[in-house]
Amino acid sequence: MQRYKKTEYQRQKQETFRIFARKLLDMQYDFDKVPDRTGSGDIKHMDLLRDFGRSDLIPMWIADMEWETPSFITEALKKRMEHSLFGYTKTPPNYWKVISKWIYDHHQWKVREDWICYIPGIVKGICMAIYALTKEHEKVIVQPPIYHPFYLTPRGCGRTVVWNPLKEIMDQDGHLVGYDMDFDNLEQVYDKDCRLLILANPHNPIGITWSKETLQRLAHFAVTHNLIVLSDEIHCDMALFGNKHIPFGSVNEEAANCSITFSAPSKTFNIAGIVSSWAVVPNDHLRKKFYGWMAAGELNEEHLFAPIATMAAFEHGEPWRKEMLEYLEGNINFLIDYCREYIPQINPLRPQASYLVWLDCRALGLTHSQLLDLFINKARLALNDGEMFGTEGHGCMRMNVACPRSMLTQALEQLRDAVQGIIR
Repeated sequence: MQRYKKTEYQRQKQETFRIFARKLLDMQYDFDKVPDRTGSGDIKHMDLLRDFGRSDLIPMWIADMEWETPSFITEALKKRMEHSLFGYTKTPPNYWKVISKWIYDHHQWKVREDWICYIPGIVKGICMAIYALTKEHEKVIVQPPIYHPFYLTPRGCGRTVVWNPLKEIMDQDGHLVGYDMDFDNLEQVYDKDCRLLILANPHNPIGITWSKETLQRLAHFAVTHNLIVLSDEIHCDMALFGNKHIPFGSVNEEAANCSITFSAPSKTFNIAGIVSSWAVVPNDHLRKKFYGWMAAGELNEEHLFAPIATMAAFEHGEPWRKEMLEYLEGNINFLIDYCREYIPQINPLRPQASYLVWLDCRALGLTHSQLLDLFINKARLALNDGEMFGTEGHGCMRMNVACPRSMLTQALEQLRDAVQGIIR
């Protein structure tokens, strides 16, 4: 596996950061370590040739971390593996209690245990909700730029996708600084066949932690227009820079009565391969309909390792989570500072949550194919291109910065050299 070189500039900056961070935080965990993923079968490396046309790229695309899953999770899994009998197992009696406590402790939402149900992945949960709660002629609203399964999944289920793009927010110099929901346009695109609206909260790929006022306004719109909101909150435990995640279903009774909330520990603790997602449905009628549909096919039954990994994460993972977020904030600050100094043509939006950074590259003046060529063939980086998230993402890229600082530095140096090569 490739090792990422450290420049003198990086060595000095990284050493300064390391000394400062460890003095202030008494850090127990090493996020500078570059993991060796050889033999793990990870998509991030193994699908480079298939998806990008070459394998010699620094992978900063698919949303998992270049940090090892923390040891308190792997040790819990190992302990269960020592008992070499893997027959049918019951749900641990405190599984839902651990999850509901985590939600309350971190997001102040009192979730009853009977509101929670295992789902075999959030995209699968969205797909199941579409089949369980909509008819073929009904429509699903999405708000691009948006995580691509939000529109691919409804299409694959034979439903029509209705687009309500987010509004760009510009500063006085014409630089993109953020996005907001467009409620005026939402009213225009809605018709009586619209049945679901899929919400990313926090938003993917922009990293917005939606305000309580925005969520309340959306809830009122949904209730008055007979919409169910599917809220994907998988990045909820990764709020950054003093921002706060607010669960959609918690903001008022309207939101609770029209919503299905999906979440998981997978992004926060880097265990996506274990598949440990769940849904929360406060409304009795909606819950019986959706959970009854899943129970008919035993789709609500968790596999053996999901509760083990989840409970280990939530019972022992808070120190690791806090240190990870501190390191991640350092990476994001480093990226923004580096682009400002060396690649001013690229504008990284500071995410309010998650390790995904939206790069506005439109100042380069490149076509879509030219932008891909810049990142893939000239900079030798694998990022998700903005148009994957809808046409509104034209000229943008999504960068995953959950990685050791040395890897991020090498990526930025390669990008700087590539940009300088096309603007000379």
